[in-house]
Amino acid sequence: MQALVYSFITLSAASLGALAYFGLTFTPANAILLAAVFGCVCIVFLERSLRQRAENRLERAIEDLSRLLATDAQAGAVLGQRINAIADTNPGQRLETVEADISVLGTVIRQVAEAVAEMEDKVAKADQVRPSPYANERIIAAPPPRAATQITVISEPEPIIPLEMLRQALLDNRLVHHIQPIARLPQRRAAAYDMLPRLMLEDGELAGAPDFMPRRGGQDLIRQIEGVGLVEAVAIARRSRTGGQPVVLHIPLTRATLGDEFSAEQLLVTLDANRAIASGLTFLVPESDWQSLTTRERAVVEAVARKGAGFSISNLRSLRLDIAELAALGVRSLRVDATRFLDTPEVFTDFHISDIANYLARFEVSLLATGVATERQIVELLDNDIILVQGNYIAAPGPVRQDLVLESGRPVTQPLRRAE
Repeated sequence: MQALVYSFITLSAASLGALAYFGLTFTPANAILLAAVFGCVCIVFLERSLRQRAENRLERAIEDLSRLLATDAQAGAVLGQRINAIADTNPGQRLETVEADISVLGTVIRQVAEAVAEMEDKVAKADQVRPSPYANERIIAAPPPRAATQITVISEPEPIIPLEMLRQALLDNRLVHHIQPIARLPQRRAAAYDMLPRLMLEDGELAGAPDFMPRRGGQDLIRQIEGVGLVEAVAIARRSRTGGQPVVLHIPLTRATLGDEFSAEQLLVTLDANRAIASGLTFLVPESDWQSLTTRERAVVEAVARKGAGFSISNLRSLRLDIAELAALGVRSLRVDATRFLDTPEVFTDFHISDIANYLARFEVSLLATGVATERQIVELLDNDIILVQGNYIAAPGPVRQDLVLESGRPVTQPLRRAE
């Protein structure tokens, strides 16, 4: 803007010089001098006005700064008074008073409990002595027992494939990984995929993970299976990303890998070498393993989260967890059985069933319902804002598309759909 003003002054001075030369018959020197004088006078007036404007702006800024400093001084004085008040308090004396009150309260509670116990004993003895008017009447039916508020945890059955047969199958490279979609309601589009290890038997049939995953011992085999799953997941994620259809994969992970120094190091090295796709990898950890993590294993979990990968906790029996702590450790989703959650939500949480998903969403954690078996369950889950579901009713597990796996001799299935 200032350059435009200078250009206008120059043009005006030139016009005045031309007018003096042609209209007033000035000599060229006089005309040029007149134009220069006019331009200088205009520039002086312009600079003076700009300087006055800058001085006014500076004065206003100084006044604002002085007001801010005065406010800060007042705040400092109030803070100093509060600090002095805190320094003058005697927390030790107050703590002793509170401890004495608690001690007295405990004594009173104990005396009340003893008095109630004595009264109950006297009432029981009086009932035994007093004959009941209904003693000769027969009880027709006993009252129905109250429903249990908690569900008994059933231990998982032992695998039907022994360790030696599993070891030989791994040596023969008969371990394959299928995928099962995690759908997003209401469109039922695939939001992610679970990597499911399966064992190809000698007769050509496929055995699921419950049939061969070791329950006692065989930690080296579990580490080997999880390592193969990670390698396959990385290959699928990289190739799908190259093809323009990135996917989110959930990979099984247990303490067998997290607790082994070499396996944990290989896991971190793999994630470090594939940071471009790390955000699309989520490790599926059972609740029993997550709750029993040691300090060293928790450090590995934190390192995995720092590299961009996330976690999903499966087989949850309760949602009464520190969600903020889980989110800080990289947990992205919590999995519950759809049937148990809809039938007995009070076992899982104290929240209303329609509020739990929104509460988890505050910490960027999703609630994922597994084992969906009926259309009614889908409607109930959608009504309660639970939009991530999985189950054979939604989509059954199947092999990975041939061009995305490491080996080319595996069956071909429908293409992986892009993660929503």
